[in-house]
Amino acid sequence: MITKLINRVSVRTLPSREMAGEAIVGNKRRKMVVGLGNPGMNGSRHSVGMAVLTRIAEHLGTPDSWRSDRQVSGEVIVTEHQDVQLVLLRPKLLMNVNGVSVAKAASKFLIQPEHILLIHDELDKPLGKFGIKQGGSARGHNGVRSCVDCLHTDVMPRLRIGIGRPSGQTSVDRHVLGRFSQEEQKVLDSVVKQSLDVLLMYLTDSQSQSSPAEGSRASRKRKERTHSPAQDDTTVQNQK
Repeated sequence: MITKLINRVSVRTLPSREMAGEAIVGNKRRKMVVGLGNPGMNGSRHSVGMAVLTRIAEHLGTPDSWRSDRQVSGEVIVTEHQDVQLVLLRPKLLMNVNGVSVAKAASKFLIQPEHILLIHDELDKPLGKFGIKQGGSARGHNGVRSCVDCLHTDVMPRLRIGIGRPSGQTSVDRHVLGRFSQEEQKVLDSVVKQSLDVLLMYLTDSQSQSSPAEGSRASRKRKERTHSPAQDDTTVQNQK
């Protein structure tokens, strides 16, 4: 309840729904990519979204361009890839209130929720798999839930990076806040490399989000749609 109150009180007004379609800057479409996680906990399973976003910045040749932006409570890079202007966002708030930072950035850069892609860890996918999910419920992920609460919709596409569920008597909290082992890191590196290619293809595909997503306000369920070269889940083999 307290987290929901913080989510709702801390955000500014979002761009109006009358501003249909994508924001256009010059002749480029504008989209935002968010790496969900906990600041200061790089390397943990729960902050894998931030790790992927950092790799994106490196791939685009802007690894040293992060700047702290108090207006959005996060670190931001504004860069370009093909015909898309990308706003990369690393929230500087705890995972449970990441949505406050996302909503503030959406307001500042005039980006509609359907053009905000969230990158986050996924317990229900084993390590070595990832997939792009076109909106839908948070499925127990507190960072995604915060974004849904603050943006008042669940249409945001997500790149979900599998971390698997804990084994034995290890609690979920301890698992997600723990760090990857050396062997797990090798698998994760392969996943990040492959997911990066899929993600950039998705962001530059004018058909993937050519019109507002179908709907749903936070409480409404919707059918899952996926986007990847072949299927929802891309499996990466652990090569020893």
